[in-house]
Amino acid sequence: MICPRRPCVITAALCYALAACQDSSGPDPFKPTIDIAICDPSAGPFSASITNPYFPAAVGNQWVLEGTEDGKAVVLRITALDSVEDIAGVSTRVLEERETHDGALVEVSRNFLAQAPDGSVCYYGEDVDIYQGGVITGHESQWRAGVGGALPGILMPALPAVGQAFEQEVAPGVAQDRVEIVAAGETVTVPFGSFSNTIRFRETTPLEPGASSTKVFAQSLGPIVDDAVRLSGKSP
Repeated sequence: MICPRRPCVITAALCYALAACQDSSGPDPFKPTIDIAICDPSAGPFSASITNPYFPAAVGNQWVLEGTEDGKAVVLRITALDSVEDIAGVSTRVLEERETHDGALVEVSRNFLAQAPDGSVCYYGEDVDIYQGGVITGHESQWRAGVGGALPGILMPALPAVGQAFEQEVAPGVAQDRVEIVAAGETVTVPFGSFSNTIRFRETTPLEPGASSTKVFAQSLGPIVDDAVRLSGKSP
C-alpha cells in the first residue's frame, strides 16, 4: 500500500504484518544517528518560537508549493499560525497544512512543533482532517505525543548533515516516518528560484515497505520540495 506524500492508515495488525514481511528479508536497515530523547518533554525548556535555519516557522510565514500528481493540480499551503497548543505538557507552535487537488480541498492538518534547547525542531503530532466532496471523511495518520504510546520525534535537526538519520513520527501502527539526510549543498531550482544551501531528506516508514518520499529544504527559507510539489510562493 503506497500513498502519495503521506503514510496510509491501515489496521495495526496489518501494519505489523507488513513490517514483519520487510524483516523477513533481513534486519531493519534503518539505524538512527540522532536520539529522539532530545525531544522528550523532560528535556526542555522548549520554545514555540521556531527559528531553525532550515525550518524558520515564524508566526505568519506561509509557503505555497504547487505541482501535478496523478494528473491533478496540487497546491499545498503551509502556514505558521498565531496559535499554540499544549501537547504532553509542552507548548507547541501550530503549523497548518491545507492541500487541494484541482481546487478541491482534500486535507487539512494541524502540526505541533516545539524547538529544543539545541535548536532541533521537535514534532509532537498532528490533527488531520481528510476531505471528500467538501465533507470530512476521516482522520488518517493523526497522532499526538503522549497518547497511545506515541513519542515526539525530530522534524529538523539543529545542524542537519548528510548521513544523519532520525525518527520523525513515533506513533506505533499509525505514523512512523523516518528520515535520512542524503544530500546537502545541491543547487535546486523551483518556481520560486534557485537555491544552493539545501538539504535533501529521504523519508520511509516500516508501515509501507519499499515506499519513499523526498523533501528538500533551503537555508533561511524552509521547504522547497515535497515530492511532486515545488515552492512557488513564500510570505512574508
